[in-house]
Amino acid sequence: MSRSLRYAVLACFASLPTGCTPSGGPETIQPNDNRQATGALKDGVLTVALEARTGAWKPEGKDGRALDSLAAFAEAGKQLSTPGPLIRVPAGTEIRGTLRNTLTRPLTVFGLGTTRGFSDSLVVAAGATAEFQFTPGTPGTYYYYARNGVGPFGGRHPQDTQLHGVIVVDGPHPPPDRIMAISWYFTVEPTSPTGLGRGTMAINGLSWPHTERLSYAQGDSIHWRVVNLTEIDHPMHLHGFYFRMNAKGNGVADTVYSADQQRMAVTEIVAPFQTISFSWQAARPGNWIFHCHYAAHLSTLVALDTERGTMDQAMLDHHTSDRPHQMFGLVMGLTVTPNGKAEASSGSPRSIRIVQRERPNGYGTQPAMSFVMDGTPEAGDSTAMPVPGPVLLLERGKPVAVTIVNQSNDHAAVHWHGIELESYPDGVPGWSGSGRNVLPAIAPGDSLTVRWTPPRAGSFMYHSHFSEAKQMGSGLYGPIIVLEPGEQFDPETDWILFFGTAGSGVNVITGPFPNYVMNGSQQPAAMELKAGTRYRFRLFNLAGDLPTMVSLNQGDKPVEWRPVAKDGYPLAETQAVAKPAVLVFDPGEIYDFEFVPARAGGAHAQVRAAALPGASAPAAGVAPAAPAAAAAAHGVGSGAGALNLLLPTLGGGVDPEIGGWGARKQRCCSRKLLGRIDGLRQFRTD
Repeated sequence: MSRSLRYAVLACFASLPTGCTPSGGPETIQPNDNRQATGALKDGVLTVALEARTGAWKPEGKDGRALDSLAAFAEAGKQLSTPGPLIRVPAGTEIRGTLRNTLTRPLTVFGLGTTRGFSDSLVVAAGATAEFQFTPGTPGTYYYYARNGVGPFGGRHPQDTQLHGVIVVDGPHPPPDRIMAISWYFTVEPTSPTGLGRGTMAINGLSWPHTERLSYAQGDSIHWRVVNLTEIDHPMHLHGFYFRMNAKGNGVADTVYSADQQRMAVTEIVAPFQTISFSWQAARPGNWIFHCHYAAHLSTLVALDTERGTMDQAMLDHHTSDRPHQMFGLVMGLTVTPNGKAEASSGSPRSIRIVQRERPNGYGTQPAMSFVMDGTPEAGDSTAMPVPGPVLLLERGKPVAVTIVNQSNDHAAVHWHGIELESYPDGVPGWSGSGRNVLPAIAPGDSLTVRWTPPRAGSFMYHSHFSEAKQMGSGLYGPIIVLEPGEQFDPETDWILFFGTAGSGVNVITGPFPNYVMNGSQQPAAMELKAGTRYRFRLFNLAGDLPTMVSLNQGDKPVEWRPVAKDGYPLAETQAVAKPAVLVFDPGEIYDFEFVPARAGGAHAQVRAAALPGASAPAAGVAPAAPAAAAAAHGVGSGAGALNLLLPTLGGGVDPEIGGWGARKQRCCSRKLLGRIDGLRQFRTD
């Protein structure tokens, strides 16, 4: 959450906390699974009657805490819900509706007009009823959204954060689908260690582990729509399967991709108030999850049982437990039932042993954590703490048996991100697997072996899936490179650039925020490139809870590189074309690019935190909580010139012995971590 929440929370939620008590209010705001459309359809006209009222919302189930006095929508005479009533019609249907505002302030509603989204608005006075009418002609995913007056920084008050609903316009013969609407609620508490009072994030009105469990049969073709109704982005990640991106929209227009525009992914950014649609096939049975890859969005920060940074342990019993692992927030669980016999892996597996280590006070008062693999120099040095973990060089179709040995003080679990594998080794303790055969967390001092076979060549990664925000921020991640049989990995031309953070933040409003690192270092050493040589850059992102922008510039303009893969899946020829070297990507995403330095000469690359379009920002007069980012430089020589990669630093100390691939022939990183660097370090090459 960290900095991504800081500005959005200040913009939307400052100063007006609402009640949160174990008891409900006079009316309950029900979760809405978006399966039943509202209104009456007759002769090509849908008639809708909506009301805005206040009630109590329980995103953590009927026995959980209630957020009182929240505004939400309802069909007239029916229960309140979040999201509000689903409006779903065939394209060309006329929609006629009324909206009654029972709230005490004027209500401004967006999305119920001819142009929809934020391009139109309807103002309904307190106690009044207004009419709306529009005829959507273009199929797609849209939404309506409202606020009760204007917040102190131009956004919504906490009481208004559930005033929204989904609109779907169907084309001919639409396939069955499911709709997932993301919402949130937070209050700011300046004296809290986290900067927050209470908060939650929900999908269709519920927070994990209370979200709906989806069930499919092996072989099913599945179609989902995701609507982000929050002021921050969410990188949504599907375990175990690729999905095909079909469309993206902004509430005003929905861009449906043609066949040559569609691509495969395992993680996709959903920007603030953006919609996406995608399809996938449930090829393998077992339990799986679909979740936001901002680790803080799964943490206790988004549990209502956390107040001012402290979890009320007595309330945990009302949550379905996968303890000692416990996620909250933006997670959907799904089960694929088997249909036929499972394919047995053939061949003897290659044995790999990975040790999870921990050292206290590696990042200030936070521990440093690291993966170390047998057969590497670090394995013989008990003090070594390499970040990232060792590169797992695997061969497509060749099975592996990976033993994780937990020598840390916390439990362990490892997710093999992007790998199409069976459910049990997928790495979510207390959930991965099926029936009684469920993956356990690895206790300190214990070990566990999982077996899987990589079916596809490409770039993937492995990372902790226990206490995700803490452990990934402490260094528990590493790259996986799967090669075709007979293919060789050449570190002289194949570069791994893994972005992370030096520790994790505590106060998401005022900081301090952790520094960015690349390959474990805030100041990586120079990469030397040769003009005319083709290089492959593999970019991995697990850097906190904010988008990262990477740009490769010659002078004040970007050079060109060619994208070749997303999340390990090759791009189609129509998409693998040269383009300006600018990338905005989120934690959980992986990109492969080809780059050929055309000539000698100075160049530089910049890596910095980025705000996606639509995200809230503080208004004038709101003091920033941290100084502007300085830059640590990553130099890349090209002939007589230099290519410099800049990493933002936002304060916070690090242990100078953590990190560095050093002599592992990945020369793009150094073993020593430096502190803040003001300005740009220049590199000279011969």
